[in-house]
Amino acid sequence: MQPDEIKALIEGHIPESNVDVTFEGSHVLVTVVSSAFEGLSRLKKQQLVYAALNEKIADGTLHAVQMQTLTPEEASR
Repeated sequence: MQPDEIKALIEGHIPESNVDVTFEGSHVLVTVVSSAFEGLSRLKKQQLVYAALNEKIADGTLHAVQMQTLTPEEASR
């Protein structure tokens, strides 16, 4: 799976998100910045991202995902 495909999945699921995807070996590193994360716990933010990727994780296309989830305010610090 290509980084732009992962980015499109997340951006299609989380409104007004800015997504950066990189690979480190077989691990996918994802940074997602979105105002949709405002007021959510870290766990809830991650659940939103996993919901976008669930099908690809379940079918084995994606294996190890590490993520950073930030609001625009948190990203600007």
